[in-house]
Amino acid sequence: MGVLGLCCSAAAAPEGAGFGAFVQDLWPAARDAGVSREIFDKAVEGLSIEPGVLQRPRAQAEFTVTIPSYLSGAITSARVARGRALSAELATPLARIEERSGAPSETLLAILGVESNFGSATGAADTLRVLATLAYGGHRGAVFADEFVAALVMLKNGYVTRERLRGSWAGAMGQPQFLPSAYLKYAQSYDGERPADIWTNRLDSLASIGNFLRQSGWVAGLPAVIEVVVPRDFDYAALDHYLSQWRSLGFSRADGAALPASGAASLFQPAGAAGPAFLITENFEAIRQYNTSDAYALSVALLAERIGGRQAPIAAWPKVAALSTADCMAMQRLLAARGFYHGTIDGKLGRTSRNAVHAFQLSVGMQPADGFATKDVLERLQRGRANSE
Repeated sequence: MGVLGLCCSAAAAPEGAGFGAFVQDLWPAARDAGVSREIFDKAVEGLSIEPGVLQRPRAQAEFTVTIPSYLSGAITSARVARGRALSAELATPLARIEERSGAPSETLLAILGVESNFGSATGAADTLRVLATLAYGGHRGAVFADEFVAALVMLKNGYVTRERLRGSWAGAMGQPQFLPSAYLKYAQSYDGERPADIWTNRLDSLASIGNFLRQSGWVAGLPAVIEVVVPRDFDYAALDHYLSQWRSLGFSRADGAALPASGAASLFQPAGAAGPAFLITENFEAIRQYNTSDAYALSVALLAERIGGRQAPIAAWPKVAALSTADCMAMQRLLAARGFYHGTIDGKLGRTSRNAVHAFQLSVGMQPADGFATKDVLERLQRGRANSE
């Protein structure tokens, strides 16, 4: 979940400082947020470090997971069936939430399905303990200190009891897997008359997801993704156009329906030009505010299509070899050295990396310039560096 910090700016604990002392050092930030000393002391009483949590954020797979592989785990037949069953069972309240938020009910269900398997996997870790441990450990420590204070504000406002503050190892809570600051900003009860119960109330959880998307700029009536057929003569000179321009370039929907009348969209081919092609809109970006991952946003969008009874994708996925994290980082460094990449060297190939690969492909005449990071692209970059030395 995208983190929404408060005003707390506590840094990670200095080397050798004790966990208990570090937690007490968070009191001034909690006090400034309006938390009483009584609430603070009661909440942190007996708080201890969470073993094993500190190693999780540092763990990095040797190979990145390809988007087709990610999707196969996120969009299962069981999840589609459960989403369709809930769509029928909750048709009336879902229609009300959709009217308020502008977001389609199948998208709300898809997020609930991906986040917590429709509420069956919410996590049982002590949220305050987890957040304090992560803040103490120094991995984005100030962010997790902010979230710790946000959780205390939830207690102060009576939104939740101390015993109910449970969630994942990363501090995300309940069926929507909101961090505490996200709860404070987006959580909304279905009836609007009480604090939102995102732990046991499915309608509150769906209403909160809808409110998140609405506040993240969701445009009613605009698909998040549109599977398209790419014309054979497309030159890949640009990957961003208005939908009217995509139509003029000969793009058509894979299902034969008409493209939306207005809006901007980017061409996204997550397995390269040999695989399915999508136009992604600003609603795709709204989903990415929930989790800033192209794979996540695409999984939600395609699961929503399947819950809505539509085939997605229509085109078959090709076999795609995963690049190692080291190769992805090497590619980013080489692209940065040539002025194409201006992001973090982290081995995560999101939109910034995709645009950099596209620009490099155009610069050396590689076709199709689909922005897809492959061994061929990496080797071409490496040869270029060798030739320049």
